[in-house]
Amino acid sequence: MKANCWHGVNDVRIERVPDPTILNQTDVIVKITSTAICGSDLHLYDGYVPSMEAGDILGHEFMGEVVECGAGVKRLKVGDRIVVPFPIACGHCFACEQKMFSVCENSNPNAEMAEKMWGHSTAGIFGYSHLTGGYAGGQAEYARVPYADVGPLVVPEGLSDDKVLFLSDILPTGYMAAEACDIKPGDVVAVWGCGPVGQFAIQSAFLLGAERVIAIDRFPERLAMARDLSKAEVLNYEEVDIIDALKQMTGGRGPDACIDAVGMEAHGTGIAYAYDRIKQAMRMETERPTALREAMLACRNGGVVSVPGVYGGFADKIPIGSVMNRSLTIRTGQTHVHRYMQPLLERIQKGELDPACIITHHMALDDAPHGYEIFKHKQDQCVKVVLHPGMQSVH
Repeated sequence: MKANCWHGVNDVRIERVPDPTILNQTDVIVKITSTAICGSDLHLYDGYVPSMEAGDILGHEFMGEVVECGAGVKRLKVGDRIVVPFPIACGHCFACEQKMFSVCENSNPNAEMAEKMWGHSTAGIFGYSHLTGGYAGGQAEYARVPYADVGPLVVPEGLSDDKVLFLSDILPTGYMAAEACDIKPGDVVAVWGCGPVGQFAIQSAFLLGAERVIAIDRFPERLAMARDLSKAEVLNYEEVDIIDALKQMTGGRGPDACIDAVGMEAHGTGIAYAYDRIKQAMRMETERPTALREAMLACRNGGVVSVPGVYGGFADKIPIGSVMNRSLTIRTGQTHVHRYMQPLLERIQKGELDPACIITHHMALDDAPHGYEIFKHKQDQCVKVVLHPGMQSVH
């Protein structure tokens, strides 16, 4: 089959690789119809996530048709159309019983490696380094899905791929980020980053009762989408001092909650940003936590800082004194996707959410390398790329 394979920094290639096979009786094989490039994939593309190996298949946002089932699979059958959550969860360990699926205790075969980095292991994740299990990802024609009775959501008839694909990751991620803010009627929420997760965080904050959402970015097309589609007030961090602007917009108090939807490769201005760029380039720091610092400093006393943006290792100059002295609450985590898929599907069916609205580019799987380039460099007003193995390449 064809798959999009990682070969180093800024180097992904479409290659012929062996088709996946059933390894455990709870596996299914999926013929992929749609798969997306996620902002988190850029951290792999840019070389900031350790333990990648040449030939690793990328991709953790995918859906398709079940074409083969292991002997132990009871809930799914051949022909089912499914969306696959990006964390791999066994369904019966302590974490899964607490509905904390992204920290499943059984699905990461490389748990020892993760423990050395983070103290404890996360769940396995599709297409996201050997630190999270070394699982082949979904930017391919086919994928093996373990614990198939636990994770995938069967898609009801009448819903297009575009409507439901993002239930695999970014829609639940934006929603969980907003949910973590404990939003009350009248609250003001600030969101750093107007990419796909940021857009869904904005929309989810309104769904959960926020009165105002203020969105922060620098790219005109993303700010326009946040303003016109997601209905946020917008700030360009290259034009204003964000902390001062947020104080002015909230009567000096600051937002009730702040969401960092940017993560480890944040951009910014000034000396602190230059410091992070230099230390990250020298591999003396794994993150550029510009957005995280601002979110902590901007949030009102006693407020919540929610962090869906991906961080991989270690960051400098985090204002922990501000967090402690001002009674801030920090909530974060890889998304417990399984928990949100059915409730968010119901919101889609009711017309409360239209995830397809953020897609700017549909491409053939063969065009994945081009998709990564325009997504990384924000070319051609690219906000979200969806790849289709069955589509004809135009590049």
